Amino acid sequence: MRVAGLGFRAAATVEDLMAALALAGKADVLATDIRKADAAVMAALAARTGLAVRAVDVSGTETPTRSARVKEAFGTGSVAEAAALRAAGAKARLVVARVVTPNGMATAAIAEGDGA
Repeated sequence: MRVAGLGFRAAATVEDLMAALALAGKADVLATDIRKADAAVMAALAARTGLAVRAVDVSGTETPTRSARVKEAFGTGSVAEAAALRAAGAKARLVVARVVTPNGMATAAIAEGDGA
C-alpha cells in the first residue's frame, strides 16, 4: 500500500494539496496528523481523489527532513513524512521524501507498507 502523507498551512486550498500530491506521485490512501485530519481541505481532497484519510499521531516519528518549526509544533521533523510512515504500518519505508508546493502551502511524502 502506498500512503501519501500530507502537511499543510492553515490557509492551504484543495488545489495546494492536489499540487503536492501531483509532485509526490500515486497513492492508495491519504494521511495527516490527528490535529489536521478534520480540516475542511482534507475532506475536500478526499472527495476529489476518492481516497480515504487516515489520521495518525506524528509526534516522536523520526524523519529524514528536519524542520525546527515543525518539530516544535508537532514533535517530528516533517508532518508529511511522519504521517506517511505511521499510516503505512510498522515496516513502512519512505519512497518519496517530502516535496513542497511552489507556493509553500503544502507538502507531501509517500511511504509504502502493509498498512497494519
